Amino acid sequence: MSEPPCGAAPTKWRFLARNRLIAALGQATVVVEAGWRSGSLNTAGHAAALGRPLGAVPGPVTSASSAGCHRLLREYDAQCVTSAAEVREMWGVLPAQVERGEAIDPDQVRLLDALSSRSRISETELARRSGLSPDRVRELLGFLDLDGRVARDERGWHRVAAGSD
Repeated sequence: MSEPPCGAAPTKWRFLARNRLIAALGQATVVVEAGWRSGSLNTAGHAAALGRPLGAVPGPVTSASSAGCHRLLREYDAQCVTSAAEVREMWGVLPAQVERGEAIDPDQVRLLDALSSRSRISETELARRSGLSPDRVRELLGFLDLDGRVARDERGWHRVAAGSD
C-alpha cells in the first residue's frame, strides 16, 4: 500500500511516507531490530504520534542492530517486549482471555457491547450503536458468528448466551 500511483520512482522520502501508513494501519508497532538511525524508528515515531502502543525487543548492548530498540525504550517510553503474550497485552488482550479462547480486538468489544441476547438488531443499527462502519460490522459479525458468540435469524443479530449450543 502506498500513496503514490503504481510506477512512481522509489525515493527515500516515499519510504518514509509509507512508514506513516504502516504505523496507522497497525494496532501496535513492535520494533525487533533497528540501528541507531533506521526506517523502523521512523515508523515507531509515527506510531507514537498517533497514540498507538509502541514496543521494542531489547538485544545485546554490544549489538549495533539493537541500538535503535534501546533508544526506543529510553527515549520513546516504548514497552519492553520479550514474548507474543506481551504483544497481545499491548493490544489490550489479557492472558486470561487468551487461555479461555476469548482474545478479541477492541472493535469486537464495542460490537458485542451493542448487541443483546434478548433482542435482535440489524447491521445498520449495530453500526450506529457501536460507532463502527457498516463494512467493519459485517466483517466482525462474520468472525463472531464463526466463534459461536453471535447468531442471526430473520429478525436480526443477537448475542449467544455463554454455554448455549
